Amino acid sequence: MAFLHDLVKDCLQDEQAFCSVRCPFNLDVRDFVGKLQQGRYNAAYRTYQNTVGFPGIVSVLCPEPCKDVCPLKENGGSVSMKLLEAASMNFARNKDPDQYNIPPKSARIAIIGAGPGGLACALRLTTKKYNVTVFEKTGHIGGHLNSLPESDLFLDDIRLQLKYETYDLRLNSDVTDISDLNFDAIYVATGTNGSTFGLSLTSEGPCSTDHPGVFMGGSITGAGTMQAIAQGLNVASAIEGFLKTGKMNHGIQPVISTRLKYEAISVIPCEAVRPENGKEFSREEARAEASRCLRCKCDACVRHSPLMNYFRKFPKKITEEVEVSINPSSLDGEATLATRLISTCNHCGLCREVCPEHIDTGEFLLKSHYTMREKGKMPWAFHEFFLRDMEFSNGEASLLLLPHVADKVKYLFFPGCQIGASDPRLVTRSYEFLLKSDPATALMLGCCGAPADWAGNAPAHGEVLTKIRTVWNELGKPTIIFTCAMCNQMFKRHLPEIDGVFLYNLIDDRNVTPALAGNKTVSVFDPCASRYEDRLQAAIRRITTRAGFKLEPLPMEGRLTECCSYGGQVSVAHPPYVENTVKKRITRNNHPYITYCSNCRDTFARAGKETMHILDVVFGHEQRDQPTVSDRRVNRLHLKAQLLHEYENQVFNMEKKESKLTLPSGLREKLDRCMILESDILTVIEACEQTGEKVIDPVTGTFTGHLRIGNMTFWAEYRVMDDGRYELVNSYSHRMKIEE
Repeated sequence: MAFLHDLVKDCLQDEQAFCSVRCPFNLDVRDFVGKLQQGRYNAAYRTYQNTVGFPGIVSVLCPEPCKDVCPLKENGGSVSMKLLEAASMNFARNKDPDQYNIPPKSARIAIIGAGPGGLACALRLTTKKYNVTVFEKTGHIGGHLNSLPESDLFLDDIRLQLKYETYDLRLNSDVTDISDLNFDAIYVATGTNGSTFGLSLTSEGPCSTDHPGVFMGGSITGAGTMQAIAQGLNVASAIEGFLKTGKMNHGIQPVISTRLKYEAISVIPCEAVRPENGKEFSREEARAEASRCLRCKCDACVRHSPLMNYFRKFPKKITEEVEVSINPSSLDGEATLATRLISTCNHCGLCREVCPEHIDTGEFLLKSHYTMREKGKMPWAFHEFFLRDMEFSNGEASLLLLPHVADKVKYLFFPGCQIGASDPRLVTRSYEFLLKSDPATALMLGCCGAPADWAGNAPAHGEVLTKIRTVWNELGKPTIIFTCAMCNQMFKRHLPEIDGVFLYNLIDDRNVTPALAGNKTVSVFDPCASRYEDRLQAAIRRITTRAGFKLEPLPMEGRLTECCSYGGQVSVAHPPYVENTVKKRITRNNHPYITYCSNCRDTFARAGKETMHILDVVFGHEQRDQPTVSDRRVNRLHLKAQLLHEYENQVFNMEKKESKLTLPSGLREKLDRCMILESDILTVIEACEQTGEKVIDPVTGTFTGHLRIGNMTFWAEYRVMDDGRYELVNSYSHRMKIEE
């Protein structure tokens, strides 16, 4: 899938930290500091030693250019890398260099100049067992380091790092013409004012010159001490590449820039740690200073996206797993590594909002869901319940009411399928309000098709959209009035020709005084589908304050609002994820929530969080019971019956819709938790009674039977009561089909 690679090509996950690119050695500060944070001083020292070559020199002379780019510079002070590097050396158990048992190589390499840059090159090459000869025109090694106060310390470090290596050091050997040297490669590091031997640098590769096999770097090219050492370390790989291929374009080019952005970093101000002795860190001080480091990485998506935070996976990893699932490399072609991952996305859009590059992983996963379903690789069980619920909303519970006082329909109230399932009064009271405002308002009960879209079911989704578009055209293309932000989002994406407004904006525009008087502090929880509805969000807050409530902002709201967990209808695909997400949402603060999404309200109320729908505030509804999945179906039928009776003077026969079951509250909670409809269980029992396909327990007198409804098999254990009703004792369901 081409769009897979397009998605992650701009991802900043692997971009180096600001400090690492400013470091001449590109030290992996994240790794180094991470080890210090754990108190692993020996491991931290090895990382540092292997990167800079001469840690005793670099830790003293480095001017710490990293401090200039540290995000903590103005937030407590930049992290002191120099003191941390010194701590790694002070507390390392063993500072001897590693020994490598590698067969010697025959290639002969000359290094002209025994300064820090030339010796750094010699260190790398001798570690790989090349035959190295170092020419130095003076009688000592170290170059300009000998003129510094700590020269003895620096020379000791050079001897330590070359302790196990063998090379030919020729002091008092002044090379005047490199053509006299018979070597396979040459590195010129003659230092400040040293001879260039007529060489010129080229852009072919690191330190490459216009003479094949000859490289030049260090102070002779204007580099400082740190750059000279870094060049010497890097040019070794360029020389090795030349020896293998005869080309000068090998070697590791230093990374001098990063696409990482400061806004992607979560900065926590923290005062810098100062050594108590005024000179060096103690072990505890080093760990404390290391713990201040943010280890800068673009991880906003993993920090904020509920999906990526839960799975601890970045977009690149997600795309890799999805690629394997869509285009499996297994012999049978049946690999389904990422089906649960794909089906766990809430499609809330937060990943795109927090990403500096606006990478929309949710949109990618939705496309992948469609692709997987087309291939027949997506488990039907993840969305079976919700697709049946959508079918119910657009079938048995659907309704179209036309106004009787106007020739032309100006508005079409489309409340969606879930708000009436939560509480029918929210729809009936809203419609009363709208008719008073404009009698030319029709009403349509049904689902916007979100369940089919989230399930990747193109045929079912298209069927819903066609029905809505047809009704809208037949009514003269009225303006849609929404209560559900998700319905609004679905219309914008798939029915862009249809204009719509929110009921809440109409309520706000008319300065309606809410019937429920508020006398406490609350927080508004914005549904994720309202992310870019700034005017709507502002209206909700005005209505809330007009009711007398005091507002306490949530850490994540407005453009950064989070999903309540309902989006994508992932509760079957991954229940632990839903539980984890809900727990995080309801503990953002201790205040009650006001929201304008019935799914948010019901999800939080079910979890024990005091939550009101904004229409409860407007119409004066006190806290109400949380409907079960069965109640939600019955509520929609009651809503339809009430509307038909009030506006069409029709009687909608509810008798056959009422459950003939009696069951204890504990069992009702189990059915709700397992998403088993009481109406389905009644269907099972009635089928068992009609066919006689049931078994009896002679001890308890209960009957047990099963029936396949859709793709699910439902079981019921029950008793037949004297009045013809059924007492349900137990029930469960599973995906297996029973062959008899």
